[in-house]
Amino acid sequence: MSPHLILRIVAKFLIPLITIFGFYVHFHGDYGPGGGFQAGVIIAAGIILYALIFGVQACKEAIPPSWIRIGMTLGVLFYTGTGVATWLLGGAFLDYDVLITSDHHTAGQHFGIICIEMGVLLTVATVMIAIFYAFGSRDPEMSDEDW
Repeated sequence: MSPHLILRIVAKFLIPLITIFGFYVHFHGDYGPGGGFQAGVIIAAGIILYALIFGVQACKEAIPPSWIRIGMTLGVLFYTGTGVATWLLGGAFLDYDVLITSDHHTAGQHFGIICIEMGVLLTVATVMIAIFYAFGSRDPEMSDEDW
């Protein structure tokens, strides 16, 4: 029996809840406190918890570093792509009103903010995981016997 059996079972229960809460914070962010940055950190914390409980190597197998680099790139492209799309539609940079032209002024605003915050979420979460991978993958300078 593994000495960390209870920790692993609790983590398997908590990690999906942490991720769901992160998405709740993201999608609730345009109505109240929260948004892409906070949601990205919460989701990254769930993944880092997985790495701390099951090991960095197991986490790298579940979410390879190549996916992390792609996620960082896509997040920045999503953010800037929203701004460039508003330019191409005849508005100013990040002028969300041109994204959806309807009678409701808030339709374009809502869609634009969700797009921007999705880019921020993806960038922040993947950068946090990349930082953890960089530090968590380092070899210890001292062996366990030297302690």
